[in-house]
Amino acid sequence: MTDKRLDLPQGTLDLLILKTVSLQPQHGWAISERVQQISSDALQVRQGSLYPALHRLERRGWIKARWDTTDNNRRAKYYELTRAGRKQLDSQAETWRKLTVAVGHILNMA
Repeated sequence: MTDKRLDLPQGTLDLLILKTVSLQPQHGWAISERVQQISSDALQVRQGSLYPALHRLERRGWIKARWDTTDNNRRAKYYELTRAGRKQLDSQAETWRKLTVAVGHILNMA
């Protein structure tokens, strides 16, 4: 059996985090689980990459954090998208769509 997990291309993690928290505020572990679930286990966000990315996005003002209690009664930092984050998400998503179309054209050359 081959490993169906894919390495995230450079710069993709920010886009995935922004999209995930745009749907609803989530804590870090839930963000990584959601990415893995939606990608049918093809993408796995490692904790060593996730938390530095969350802090970076927070410093840039694209997400904001608040402490709350999880369903398991544990305290966790919940992240949500800011207005600036929404603009960044829209911009990055459009760039990603254009890039994938262009790469697709090249891969499909006869």
